[in-house]
Amino acid sequence: MAEGYLTTHVLDTARGCPAEGIKIALYRVSGNSHKKIAETVTNADGRTDSPILPKEKFKAGIYELIFFAGDYLRASGQAAQEPLFLDQIPIRCGLSDPEAHYHVPLLLSAHGYSTYRGS
Repeated sequence: MAEGYLTTHVLDTARGCPAEGIKIALYRVSGNSHKKIAETVTNADGRTDSPILPKEKFKAGIYELIFFAGDYLRASGQAAQEPLFLDQIPIRCGLSDPEAHYHVPLLLSAHGYSTYRGS
C-alpha cells in the first residue's frame, strides 16, 4: 500500500514567476499543540527539492504550512511600509487519505494570496 505525502510550491502572481527563496515550515497540529516536523526553502522553480512531508513520514491528521513570504517580498522589492500586509502566511489543511498525494500551492502577491488542492 502506498503512503500519502505532501508537496507545495509558490508562484509570484504579481511578477508572473516562481517565487525562489521562500522559507516554509511544516507543523503537525493536535488541539492547541503545534509540532514542527520540517523546514525547507523554495528553489528557482518555486518548488521544494523534495516533498515537505515525504511518504515515509506521512500520518493522517491536521497540518499547517507557514510560508515566510515577507522576507521574499522585501528582497524582491514588493514590500510596502512596515508592518507588511502579508508576512507569514499559515495554511492549515487536513490530510486524511494515506494513499493520496496532497499538493498545496501558494499563489502570492504583496497584498493577497490564494491556495487550492492541486495535483
